[in-house]
Amino acid sequence: MTEDTEQDIKHYQYLVFIGRFQPFHRGHKAVIDEALKRADNVIMLIGSANLPRSLRNPFTVSERAKMIKGAYSEDDAARIHCVGLDDALYNDTRWLQYVQAAIKSVTGDLSADIGLIGHSKDSSSYYLSLFPNWASVSVPNYHNLSATPIRDGYLMGASPIPERTPESTRHVLKAFKKTATYDTLHEEAGYIDTYKKKWNSAPYPPIFMTVDALVIQSGHILLVERGGMPGRGLWALPGGFLDAKETLFDACIRELREETCLNIPEPILRGSCHSQHTFDDPYRSARGRTITQAFYFQLKNDANGLPKVKGGDDAAKAFWLPLAELDATMMFEDHYAIITKMVGL
Repeated sequence: MTEDTEQDIKHYQYLVFIGRFQPFHRGHKAVIDEALKRADNVIMLIGSANLPRSLRNPFTVSERAKMIKGAYSEDDAARIHCVGLDDALYNDTRWLQYVQAAIKSVTGDLSADIGLIGHSKDSSSYYLSLFPNWASVSVPNYHNLSATPIRDGYLMGASPIPERTPESTRHVLKAFKKTATYDTLHEEAGYIDTYKKKWNSAPYPPIFMTVDALVIQSGHILLVERGGMPGRGLWALPGGFLDAKETLFDACIRELREETCLNIPEPILRGSCHSQHTFDDPYRSARGRTITQAFYFQLKNDANGLPKVKGGDDAAKAFWLPLAELDATMMFEDHYAIITKMVGL
């Protein structure tokens, strides 16, 4: 990938800016300002699209697009193209496909004069190195701004600071704060804040270990509806935290039985384990750094139908869902990505 220098200022037909913009702040705007000088069109790929609202992703694509385009004049806004970009955790190849398809939806042709613009603020910006066929335009970090403290403060009840956010963003945030959805996220933010304070005296930030059970039979997957925070009401894989004196596999079997009351003899259940995989995205859980070991069980088809299940422990209910009805917008944390990775969807 090539990088422009001040002596070689190239003008592009399209510059692409990839981010989550949760929320859109003046640092993001500084990048777009530069892109508008350097290109005829700016393509905003708005990440983490089609996910349920959460503390990390509270705003929809349309809300974020309104923040972005509302910060510009009508003429400049017409040159800014906002496109939702789905996540593909644990699958870079699929994510690259999503990026290419999103850009092509605007340009009509991937051989057009395209460049990437952004700044390498941390490991989350590694995407700048994934497209060697497109030039890269590097923009300095504007006043070290980050969306995380802005978002966290807002969800805890604070008002966004004008010096950090454009008026268009503050307008969207003010309207959203009047909704029941905000109230739910505000309650969850308080829960997580209290949860994390329990570990304030630890010498190092804790790393939690959990297990999840992915159970498939006859084209159906066994899920639970979460009964408590975080993620109350969302669909999840049965699972939970590892106890001090058990193996990961034993913990998975225990959590599976506690949350679903799955009535299958343990030798059969253990013998149905097809594979296991570690999922360790640093941002996968709002509770803190949480690594999970997922176990994939393939149950044999049964003429008597799917085994009966019911919610137990902290699961509001347990149910079998046809794989065709999996819905990323209903799934807790990264569980949709876990399923697609392990099942090969």
